[in-house]
Amino acid sequence: MTTSFRAGGQDNLTGFERQWWAGNIRLLDSSGLLLGAHLAHAGLITLWAGAILLKEVAVYTPDLPLYEQGSYLMAHIAALGVGVGPGGEILDTYPYFVIGVLHLTLSAVYAAGGLYHTFKGPGVLAEDEGDTIAPKFEYTWGEPKRLSFILGHHLLFLGGACLLFAANASFGSGIYDPVVGDVRQITSPNINPLTIGYIFGISSDGWTPIGMAAVDNMETIIGGHFLVGVLEILGGTFHILSTPFGVQAKPWSYAGESVLSYSLAALGLMGLGSYFFVNYCDVVYAPELFGADRSGQAATQLILAVLCYIGHVWHAIRGQRSVT
Repeated sequence: MTTSFRAGGQDNLTGFERQWWAGNIRLLDSSGLLLGAHLAHAGLITLWAGAILLKEVAVYTPDLPLYEQGSYLMAHIAALGVGVGPGGEILDTYPYFVIGVLHLTLSAVYAAGGLYHTFKGPGVLAEDEGDTIAPKFEYTWGEPKRLSFILGHHLLFLGGACLLFAANASFGSGIYDPVVGDVRQITSPNINPLTIGYIFGISSDGWTPIGMAAVDNMETIIGGHFLVGVLEILGGTFHILSTPFGVQAKPWSYAGESVLSYSLAALGLMGLGSYFFVNYCDVVYAPELFGADRSGQAATQLILAVLCYIGHVWHAIRGQRSVT
């Protein structure tokens, strides 16, 4: 069997990939355009978040709990310890307004980046003739070293965000802790991996099928974020400096469709984990903010997870078929 990957250009697209509903797969060999699509997508997400948050602030009623008003974005921000006091009472809606406006501003920045890379920037990042670092992030399907380099930078950003979240909870403004019913600093986070049995579904009462969602204290949650952040930064550094193993054994593993299938599998895993956390973990989803019955929100996470897994299988099969 000989191995061949698309080298570039829209002429290599199949009939399926030319259809409008094929989505970003049409940009398989146009890294600059794909970056523009990613930025535009980020703009849409932040636009939605900012607009809905401002709507929730505009109609907020102090006499009703947030979950009875459908104010789920305000509840998420309150869970981070912003503008909330004892018992989950909203003390000031102005911080929520500011956060909403910041999201709208960021959405415009993302949109501008998306438009630039769609209409002005090079269709392929390697063709950027300016004094930029863009060519370093040019990908070629079938070159695991370059794909590993890009993955490494993703992990660095995720690890940095994870550490910032944990550091703010421990040394900054703190976080809302439903156990004490107030905002507090987590001054003694549990960073001992040997005692964080929740990773394997082991709680203080023994093994539980809900896994990590059985966590019942904020010290373990914040300590876990410190550990995950460090691991992501170490993993990112490793992927930037190394080349994946076993490249010759599975050449289809680095086809564009295969990489997309891995991403969908990861999203499905996160969606499945979110289902258990939303439904069962009162420490992360405080009942006073999100309500005691969160089965409807959890079901949404489960449905999205299943869809991601279906997409994972679909694109994994196509990834294998893309190698001839």
